[in-house]
Amino acid sequence: MGGGLLFAATVVALSWANSPWSGSYQSLRGTEVGPAALRLHLSLSDWAGDGLLAIFFFVAGLELKRELTLGSLRRPAEAVLPIGAALLGMTVPALIYLAFVWGEPGAARGWAVPTATDIAFCLAVLAVVGRGLPSALRAFLLTLAVVDDLVAIVIIGVFYATDVSLPLLLLAVAPVLAYAVLQRAGVDSWALLLPLGVLAWGLTHAGGVHPTVAAVALGLLTRVHPTAGRAESPVERFEHWWRPVSAGLAVPVFALLSVGIPVSGSSLAEAAGDPAALGVVVGRLVGKTVGVFGGAYLLARLTSARLSRDLAWADVFGVAVLTGIGFAVPLLVSDVAFGPGSAADERITAAILTAALLAALAGGLLLRVRHRHYRLLAEAESRDEEGDGVPGVHRGPPGEQTGRSMGDLRGQQGEAGT
Repeated sequence: MGGGLLFAATVVALSWANSPWSGSYQSLRGTEVGPAALRLHLSLSDWAGDGLLAIFFFVAGLELKRELTLGSLRRPAEAVLPIGAALLGMTVPALIYLAFVWGEPGAARGWAVPTATDIAFCLAVLAVVGRGLPSALRAFLLTLAVVDDLVAIVIIGVFYATDVSLPLLLLAVAPVLAYAVLQRAGVDSWALLLPLGVLAWGLTHAGGVHPTVAAVALGLLTRVHPTAGRAESPVERFEHWWRPVSAGLAVPVFALLSVGIPVSGSSLAEAAGDPAALGVVVGRLVGKTVGVFGGAYLLARLTSARLSRDLAWADVFGVAVLTGIGFAVPLLVSDVAFGPGSAADERITAAILTAALLAALAGGLLLRVRHRHYRLLAEAESRDEEGDGVPGVHRGPPGEQTGRSMGDLRGQQGEAGT
């Protein structure tokens, strides 16, 4: 659902911004609301990026906490490959971008734009084109994207903070600590927790650091174990409550107020001639692929880490291409780096959308081929040509059964690098 709504919001924003009513779109984006005394007299575009995306990053924090405590990140042997792939998959695009903008005044500030992956859209594409793919591939992508989100929010908080006020940031620590104490005490009432979250958000914003940092911190401080008499933990319940809000409202509205740029022959020519825009496209398409696939492959060859026996390297390559899709975080970085609605921001937004479309098409095609491959394997496994109830894949010489499973066959593929 999230990927579909995000796509729909993108189409509406682009259509509106290029219609006879484009003036109303720009007016909506620039409408300012909120109390100026609290440094919250912001445009709707800023409210979407600073406010609604806090929900997105709170959910990312919950997801990360669950993975670190109960999921695949809890087991280092399984987490090494996707973590290494995520880190190198963010480093290579940034270096490619910096190479493109070398000597361009002010352009280097956007170095983080090509680094982050859009987990909602990637998982949506994976669900559409690869229902027959191994579940281990989704786990690999999910782990990679969770680490990607964490590093992205650290980058935003450290490198894109402006007019930092240390006293306000120290004050922001108090509601965060209070949230942690209540969680440790088993208090899960939203009547207490939600005001603390809003206060932490507001103080972090006023302190000059992007408030999504506070949202991630609160997610990471949420308990993963249920209290007595409860079947679900706070992490599970909060994720269940807030994920639909994030996927169905926060991210689509942010896209609606962010991606509406003029599209014309001249604007596309300007973007194509802009080194920063070209750096984003090449960084996302080539850099993410090389970084993610290369990071996983090198770790598997140089360390004791191993690819899951259910996967082949061709599966990882398809996912690596898919990670070129980026929406929420790249658009957010572009806004804070170049200013929302600026000429540079519009060219970068065009590059983000172009790279996302190409990555979705190329990655989707590659994974569709892998889906067909696994479907044929499954058919071969279930085929019983002898009619004796023993599928041919388990049959050895006459009168014998090999006992081989699909995992064995897939493991052999992974070892062979197919």
